[in-house]
Amino acid sequence: MSGEAVRVDTTSPVPPYEQIRAQLAALITTGRLPEGERLPTVRQLAADLGLAAGTVARAYRELEAASLIRTRRGAGTRVAPLPAGVRQGLDPAELAELARRFVAEARAAGAEDAAVLAAVREALRER
Repeated sequence: MSGEAVRVDTTSPVPPYEQIRAQLAALITTGRLPEGERLPTVRQLAADLGLAAGTVARAYRELEAASLIRTRRGAGTRVAPLPAGVRQGLDPAELAELARRFVAEARAAGAEDAAVLAAVREALRER
């Protein structure tokens, strides 16, 4: 994967396989992982993230079910062409996951809810 990083927050209430699935789906649907890009093997990504191979395998299975990746024996796992009807950009679930991670990190840094909201509003104004 051309330098794109997938991270898992083990303290998050979101299961690790879902964090992996959502992050890879976002990278694919936004075009940051282009069609044909090879993904790490299940074992390699699991080792890189310090997770069980079954966790990564579940994320890959769900991405395959969504037609976002293809696994071929001998050719590995690659990004599939975007299915019809899948637009590039974040879907609401992926956007919600990004928001949850931001809020979790802001709270861990000691920010109050009002300060988090103010920071989001300011960031939206800066567009």
